[in-house]
Amino acid sequence: MATCQRGCAPAVRFCQRLNRLKTLDDDMMATSLKRCLSTLDLTLLGVGGMVGSGLYVLTGTVAKDMVGPAVIVSFIFAGIASLLAAFCYAEFGARIPKTGSAYMFTYVSVGEIWAFLIGWNVILENMIGGAAVARAWSGYLDSIFNHAIQNFTETHIMRWDVPFLAHYPDLLAAGILVVASLFISFGVKVSSYLNHIFSTISMCIIVFILIFGFMLAEPANWSQKEGGFAPFGWSGILAGSATCFYAFVGFDVIASSSEEAKNPQKAVPIATAISLGLAAAAYILVSTVLTLMVPWHTLDPNSALADAFFRRGYSWAGVIVAVGSICAMNTVLLCNLFSLPRIVYAMAEDGLFFKIFARVHPTTKVPVNAILVFGVLMATMALIFDLEALVQFLSIGTLLAYTFVAASVIVLRFQPEKSSSKGTSSTSPVTNAEPSPAPSECQNISEDSGELKQYESFSDKLQLVERQKTRERRGAGQLRAYWEPYLGRLLGNCEPGEVVALCVLGLIVSSVSLCVVVVFGLTQMQLPLWSFATLVVIFSLAYVTCMALIWVHEPQTNTKTFQVPVVPLTPGASILINVFLMMKLSPLTWIRFTIWIVVGLFVYFSYGIWHSKEGMRELQPKDMAARYVVLPSGSLVETVESVQPDGQVDTSAPHMNPSAATTTEEYPVRR
Repeated sequence: MATCQRGCAPAVRFCQRLNRLKTLDDDMMATSLKRCLSTLDLTLLGVGGMVGSGLYVLTGTVAKDMVGPAVIVSFIFAGIASLLAAFCYAEFGARIPKTGSAYMFTYVSVGEIWAFLIGWNVILENMIGGAAVARAWSGYLDSIFNHAIQNFTETHIMRWDVPFLAHYPDLLAAGILVVASLFISFGVKVSSYLNHIFSTISMCIIVFILIFGFMLAEPANWSQKEGGFAPFGWSGILAGSATCFYAFVGFDVIASSSEEAKNPQKAVPIATAISLGLAAAAYILVSTVLTLMVPWHTLDPNSALADAFFRRGYSWAGVIVAVGSICAMNTVLLCNLFSLPRIVYAMAEDGLFFKIFARVHPTTKVPVNAILVFGVLMATMALIFDLEALVQFLSIGTLLAYTFVAASVIVLRFQPEKSSSKGTSSTSPVTNAEPSPAPSECQNISEDSGELKQYESFSDKLQLVERQKTRERRGAGQLRAYWEPYLGRLLGNCEPGEVVALCVLGLIVSSVSLCVVVVFGLTQMQLPLWSFATLVVIFSLAYVTCMALIWVHEPQTNTKTFQVPVVPLTPGASILINVFLMMKLSPLTWIRFTIWIVVGLFVYFSYGIWHSKEGMRELQPKDMAARYVVLPSGSLVETVESVQPDGQVDTSAPHMNPSAATTTEEYPVRR
């Protein structure tokens, strides 16, 4: 047995290193960045991140190829699904106002290796998103000038025919990214002002589109003569919802900016709710106008809104719409360039990524190295890669981040609340031990057995009863008192929060299994109908069982910041939706994702695991506390207790008779 334990010890310690959690400072508002963003700034950042090229391009594409006028319903479903994920981001952004977004949230609640992989994927997501928007911006501007830019580049500069690469180097897209990176490096206020300008112009043009578009609306375009309101049925509406979901992915820039917000506890939830509401309203109303102006089957997927006004004879309105689309794409570009270096900075600050990216400029208070280096990398991608190849890889990192943030909300909500004492665990005997009553007040009290033997007054008895009731009150992560008679024997011996963490893992596994069967069961897997139905029932029951087991535990209740409503239902539903959408991605996307994960693991095991600040903290001297034990003779004997990183307490003290009545007093020792 001892040999087995010694052999398993290195593997256990290695797993503990991979899953160690980030230790947060007592002062959550302390930062080397500049806190200067208001609620309005964060709201416009969120609107700018969501209302971009999707409004001017995606609406026409989905309406013509997938849904028809029922694209309105698809955007409603997508907005509700995005709201579930946005709730989770808002809780973490208010509770942990640190930059890093999904990476930071996963590090605090799930573990280091998972946080690194989430951050690694979010980096790629932002790089691809920025490069794709720059290519779309260049292509849209080029189409206004009848492709003069493309023709000049192919004729006088360069043209190549290489798989997965563009036919020509997009110098305009690369140039706009370099210029935008320079503006972002001037400071967060400069970035905010630019975003204000472009967002205001974009929203004004959206109002113009709605007013003038409803004046030109023809209800006959929704009639059966043109194919009806939902020509592709419910299957088309659901498929369109999966595509429309990606129109709302920009709201996480608000959580990424929480470390630079003046009052993140209030600003982050309010900005998330307002920006998501404005974006959803814009998408729904613009889709309504677009499908009422012209028949849905005649839309131009590349520039649907501008083309609709041109076809109705208002070419000047089409030019205004084109200007609005360019301004909207600028806001998305700025949001990508704004959030990407801050995630890189957060990882470098924690030691998981190269230290050079943790440098903050002393004047502008921004991570200047991360901005410039990754801005150039993003420009290089926009220069050589085709837009379609970029967009195919954009979704998987976002959905994976949403899934882990939703899981992190559940795990953290049901974790035992930590003690306010710095450097000690909430379960540490040094911090939580109640001083024993003095012998003059209460003699021969056996509290462990619950017996009340001798008291000097009735008030002493009442005080002890109240103390016992307080100890019996359920803490976060423990089984609710109502369910103790039913589940106590099965779950009562587990540590607080342990069952919930296992159920969250089961929730993810059952969601993946259920979605695989639903998406591929009758097609690629070719399951018989009875087998398909049986597997759906089994995995659905497993999902519901995990949700129920989480619900029967006590959540944290003393958090003063915004909390996700109806936990675990809200984050659990978000996990299921995100996994379902991931299953709808192409096999090529999964292959690229796997390659990127392998590269990330190489970076982590060659650099991150050795330079992690949490790993360095584990090697620091142990926290010490002095404890004075009063012997029956009245003499004081000093003992020293050291609090281990795992919360265990080592005591060094002289041998004493355990049956002797003693009184313990504790005094902290400064290091």
